[in-house]
Amino acid sequence: MLDYKTIIIKRYALNLSGREIARQIGASKSGVNEFLKAFEECDSISYPLPNGITNYGIAELVYGNPPGNNGRNPNIEYPDYGDVNRQLSTRKNMTLVFLWNRYKKKCEETGRRYYQYRQFCEHYSEWCAENAETLHFDAVIGEKMEVDFAGKTFEITDPLTGEIYTVVVFVAILPYSQYIYAEGMLSVKEPQWIDVNNHALDYFGGVPALVVCDNCRQAVIANRDWIAPELNKDYAEWAEHNQTVILPAKVRKPKYKSSVENAVGILEKGFFHEMEERQYFSLEQFNQDLWVFLEQLNREPFKKKEHNRYFYWEEERLELMPLPSVHYEYTERRMAKVSSDFHVRFDNAYYSVNKAYVHKEVLIKATAAIVRIYSKQGEFLCEWPRAEYKGKWSTNPHHLPASYQGYRQWNAAFFINKARLVGTSTEAVIQNILKCRKYEVQTYRMCLGVLNFGGKYGKPVLEECCRRAIDCGKTTYTFIKNTIPAVADEMGAEVRKCSTAPEEKGGYAMSPDSADINKLLSRSRELADRQRGGDR
Repeated sequence: MLDYKTIIIKRYALNLSGREIARQIGASKSGVNEFLKAFEECDSISYPLPNGITNYGIAELVYGNPPGNNGRNPNIEYPDYGDVNRQLSTRKNMTLVFLWNRYKKKCEETGRRYYQYRQFCEHYSEWCAENAETLHFDAVIGEKMEVDFAGKTFEITDPLTGEIYTVVVFVAILPYSQYIYAEGMLSVKEPQWIDVNNHALDYFGGVPALVVCDNCRQAVIANRDWIAPELNKDYAEWAEHNQTVILPAKVRKPKYKSSVENAVGILEKGFFHEMEERQYFSLEQFNQDLWVFLEQLNREPFKKKEHNRYFYWEEERLELMPLPSVHYEYTERRMAKVSSDFHVRFDNAYYSVNKAYVHKEVLIKATAAIVRIYSKQGEFLCEWPRAEYKGKWSTNPHHLPASYQGYRQWNAAFFINKARLVGTSTEAVIQNILKCRKYEVQTYRMCLGVLNFGGKYGKPVLEECCRRAIDCGKTTYTFIKNTIPAVADEMGAEVRKCSTAPEEKGGYAMSPDSADINKLLSRSRELADRQRGGDR
């Protein structure tokens, strides 16, 4: 049962969307939104909730009675799947879409709520598993797509380096029409997995109600009981974006994805033999050949029935759900700490975050185009266009303190006084670096990097390197970084293992001999003599 109290609080107290609530509590977006809609339509209960009410009590008020077993809502008419299965098995050209429309019409006439098409299909697959372990799964038009990897791999050779790369072939099929799609991949990580699934939907021209996959790590994290598998988060979001349902096959049960197993066999026993005799120098070249062979295969006449795959696909694509307007984009997730310069580092670029989160951990979610930053609690903080090159700084001045120059973390005075302890040349380099960017805070990491070399190579070496940088007119961190090893070698300095890098705490840096008693007395006498001269 859903945690109804948590859903209501997050929606009305925190103003979170149904998608965000579902993500935080680990539930489906459709389930959360369905409950919120029922709650808003209910006259018996509203927010704020009555004191002491339980989830059970909320369910009784919203639905009229508590939820039934297996997570099914008793207020929704459960289809007669025994009759559905008989109709599909005995009547020629009967479709699941037709039977769902009949079920929907019957519910509307009796005033009962009904399942949407994809839920109808999902429950039908569960019914089949529960009622007949050895049941023959008849292909239903537009119902599902099966995906898998081929066992056969190929090689491509880099024409410049001669390096050899392995190509893995992704295979997808619509069981009803037996229409096949395949694509070579150099990597089988999540971003590439999402891409090839997008390409398969594009090729088929629509979205099926179900996607049956193998238990590969790109799709499934755990599948112990098959009824409630733990899906890869990105693949689950991909399915949510496309309004389909992921249904992993049972472990070591090939018949649950028999169509794609058969498709892989057709490819491996067919034109794969011809392709392995060819030499490829790019993935694009390999895929072009693969798609030419696929086009021929999909238009070849069947041996045991009329027409070909293309003929039945033209019929099936009309039953598929429409493609979304944009592809789902793979999202990278990473925790990062906001540094003293009010920026987080991600993929070798820097993005500012509100000053209130300095030194706190934040969650970064990045697509190919957008970087979004959230608090650890899931609160959205800001978003940036993803940097086009390494080292780019993206800074919002509103994220900085009103006078960040005086902020007691990293600041110009802190770095200048640290550099002054090394020498005049180092101080001059730091002052130039502080002026080289639009916002001073964008230079703090470079200043820290320069001063760190003093701990690694010694202050004399850093001072000499900075002097040469000034002579060359190249007072940059990059020049210092590339030059200082050679300067250290010339001066015979030993590289130290322990760095004496400045701490992040900030403050005013003082020379170690600034507290010498003789210097203090001398300074005191000078001030006294100056005061007496002023009195005269």
